[in-house]
Amino acid sequence: MKLFISLCLSLLCIIGCNAQDSTKVPPSKAGTVKIVKSDSAWKEALSYEDYCIIRKKGTEIPFTGTLLYNSEPGSYHCKACDQLLFSSDAKFDSGTGWPSFFEPASKQVITEIEDKRYTFTTFEVLCSACEAHLGHVFDDGPKPTGLRYCINSASMIFKKK
Repeated sequence: MKLFISLCLSLLCIIGCNAQDSTKVPPSKAGTVKIVKSDSAWKEALSYEDYCIIRKKGTEIPFTGTLLYNSEPGSYHCKACDQLLFSSDAKFDSGTGWPSFFEPASKQVITEIEDKRYTFTTFEVLCSACEAHLGHVFDDGPKPTGLRYCINSASMIFKKK
């Protein structure tokens, strides 16, 4: 079922660059420095694919992300602003085709918003500092949290310990 839902998500928003972004993003969480850039500045700072995923809420094709099979110790940071997002200690193989984590580095580094773009409701995961689209969170993950943060490789950079 997880694979089916993940494949449906990828087919519905493969790149998403033509999608209109009408979602209102909540204000940043306490203690997080807000990073604001114009759309043209984001286009200049990111590759075309990264821009489509990070700023236009697209997704990479499953099983193609560069960080999917990474098992080295380290940390995963937002590609748009370098904020720490996840630790390699929280990464697991979900079999869905995207890097998956059972918890973020802290609750302050991400924002979760309801996403009703599909026939089912899910929760989009954004970087709390720059509002970069990271992926989605589901409630079918492993213990101890039971959560699966399904994150695009294109939204992150990895830093070795």
